[in-house]
Amino acid sequence: MGCIPRLFSAAVIAAFAFCGAAHAQDVTLSSRDGAFGFSGTLLAYDGEFYRVETEFGRLTVDGESVLCEGPACPSLITPKAIIRIVGASEAGTKILPPVLAAFAQSRGLVLQPASGSEPLRLVDPIAKKTLAEIGFQPMEPDAALTALAEVRADLVIGSVAKPEFGSQTIALDALVPIVSQDNPLAQITTPQLAKALAGEVKNWSEVGGPDMPLVLHGLRADSDLQRALSARLGREIAATVLHPDPASLAAAVAHDPWALAITGQSSVGEARNLPLADSCGFALSPSAFSVKAQDYPLTLPVYVLTPRRRLPLIAREFLEFLASPNAQAAIETSGYSARAPMVQTIAPEGVRLINAIQRAGVETTLVDLQRMVEVMARAHRLSLTFRFLDGTNELDPASQDNLADLARLIEADMFLGQTLVLAGFSDGTGEAANNQNLSKTRADQVLQALQSALPEVGAPLLPQVEAFGEAMPIACDETAAGRQLNRRVEVWVSPQVLLQTP
Repeated sequence: MGCIPRLFSAAVIAAFAFCGAAHAQDVTLSSRDGAFGFSGTLLAYDGEFYRVETEFGRLTVDGESVLCEGPACPSLITPKAIIRIVGASEAGTKILPPVLAAFAQSRGLVLQPASGSEPLRLVDPIAKKTLAEIGFQPMEPDAALTALAEVRADLVIGSVAKPEFGSQTIALDALVPIVSQDNPLAQITTPQLAKALAGEVKNWSEVGGPDMPLVLHGLRADSDLQRALSARLGREIAATVLHPDPASLAAAVAHDPWALAITGQSSVGEARNLPLADSCGFALSPSAFSVKAQDYPLTLPVYVLTPRRRLPLIAREFLEFLASPNAQAAIETSGYSARAPMVQTIAPEGVRLINAIQRAGVETTLVDLQRMVEVMARAHRLSLTFRFLDGTNELDPASQDNLADLARLIEADMFLGQTLVLAGFSDGTGEAANNQNLSKTRADQVLQALQSALPEVGAPLLPQVEAFGEAMPIACDETAAGRQLNRRVEVWVSPQVLLQTP
């Protein structure tokens, strides 16, 4: 992976220009036996299928079943794909260059950087043919989704998954509060932060700081990060000083001792990450493991959204590549957290055990805690964690990707000779017996989903199910966000598997 930074200098990233669609032209497609045929405007050819606008509507036709005539008929040997990517500026410009470089290297292709108005190109070095032209254009969320729906874009990079599009989690970032290095405040709680972001805190003394005015900085309301933050808060961010991008935001906060802002952990710059805790005293640290497990409440997934239409072959290969170890290693170089699973030993779990004992309700018995500790003592925790959409039994988008990752690991025999456990947990609202049943139901649902994904894998290779109810909270139940974090299914493995450890 050492060649990746050299392939993309700052100048190359700045020139990573958006590539427009090729001009559409007329074609006639006829069946090989001459029984039928039709004419239309060629929209795309990916080496396997033609996509043509006809009087009957938009048709997709298998290239092997027809003959093509007309000025727009492509070369059937080396078709060139046009891949138009739009979306979040920060994620796109940081993640795409190293990942595309790694993709080219894995395919034995040459990556020709963008230059002026010329797009980035993937070139077959033997045939000397351009296989794909790839462009990225920063675009606000609504405009990006519209472009994808109207076939003016092929992929969208963003922080919100939409049910009308396919989605794939490619990276994770943590939203963190930042202040100047000169700001003396030691930490801030989530309720204090929420009030400050809503404009309800005017002075640092209201959150334990000095008697100085609090100046709230932020990005434009229509930016991807600001929208994601507003969605978490449930209201608009009341920033009084706005910036065009995360880099300028962090720079401004770093030079103002009384400024406060939220940004991605990958974009803190010279500012200081202000430690965060919840109202019950739980420390909320954006460690590599807690971000991957999404135990940190302000974890922000980075998605690639795909249309409900067939993409060019090389684009489909690129999407498949994003889940590979090479792609994940490239993402780590971008400053974002890759989704590659990590294993955490029992030692860091001590804090969670202390919380479990301190926060145990009257209905959580010593026997309950001892049973949980007995299972944990023999196991390590895998970062793959499953959570559900509010009020449903449906896995959220990031958890669906985690399910696919776990299925791939099981299918690749990564856990031979080991014991896998799906450990279900609930929040602490309601009766303990009901919470115990709910946590088991959720763990059972994950197991059933795994069985569906791996119909050929026998039960001995699949996880066991354990349910611990409200026995080990990782956040305060007094807030909706805390309860959502506590309702989870973790993956434990014993003994330790050969995966990355923090």
